[in-house]
Amino acid sequence: MGLMFEVAEGGFLDIDVKITGPDSKEIYKGERESSGKYTFAAHMDGIYTYCFSNQMSTMTPKVVMFTMEIASAGQETSPDGAQDGTADGKKLEEMVRELSTALTSVKHEQEYMEVRERVHRSINENTNSRVVLWAVFEALVLVSMTVGQIFYLKRFFEVRRVV
Repeated sequence: MGLMFEVAEGGFLDIDVKITGPDSKEIYKGERESSGKYTFAAHMDGIYTYCFSNQMSTMTPKVVMFTMEIASAGQETSPDGAQDGTADGKKLEEMVRELSTALTSVKHEQEYMEVRERVHRSINENTNSRVVLWAVFEALVLVSMTVGQIFYLKRFFEVRRVV
């Protein structure tokens, strides 16, 4: 069994993770993790619990993307229940299994890249808005300094007559 997760949005992009077995025994516990991949062998039948906790920052909602993977450990058999005895058949089966594993790996990697793209897009949009606000502030300061200098120079060169 396996679990891959990544915090896509919210706060400092961290979350607590806990995996519990059917006997209520804690298999894995991680605190303030932003992403992770954990694989373990299920030694007994039952319900395994994956828990994502956001108690350290209750005011900030989080978006968590995760993938669970369950692989069977038994040997594959033909539909009629007999073992495929030919060497070509076994070789073909092995190639299909390798392709399936590679395709699953590519799918997980693509999902991971989509999450990273979303996180980086959010960071870039936030940075862009800050840069725009700073540029507007600089423009306002520049205009106000220009107006101030004009009035100061007018007053400086103004001729005052004392009668």
